[in-house]
Amino acid sequence: MRGAYGKPYDTVARVDIGQVLLSVRTRDSNRAVVIEALRRSRYKFAGRQKIIISKRHGFTNMMRSEYQQAKADNRILKDGCYLQYINNHGPLEKNLRLQARIAAQK
Repeated sequence: MRGAYGKPYDTVARVDIGQVLLSVRTRDSNRAVVIEALRRSRYKFAGRQKIIISKRHGFTNMMRSEYQQAKADNRILKDGCYLQYINNHGPLEKNLRLQARIAAQK
């Protein structure tokens, strides 16, 4: 890190070109604050860094618009800190159980 206090003793991490250094997940209301914090923190690392904002919702494989549509259609089940998505494919019995759990949550 550039400008860090103390003496560097050894090589700590080797980073490839295009490798993700930091990943931050936040609410949309805190988006500007996080972008500013990442912008300030990139001066501590040598080289050139980019801030990339994902089009996906959280750590899911769904786009934000797909997630909002699925939530409106009651196809998202909150299971503790996990989200389960009910899709139209797969075993019928499993999907029926998930739909029963969603109905019980309401």
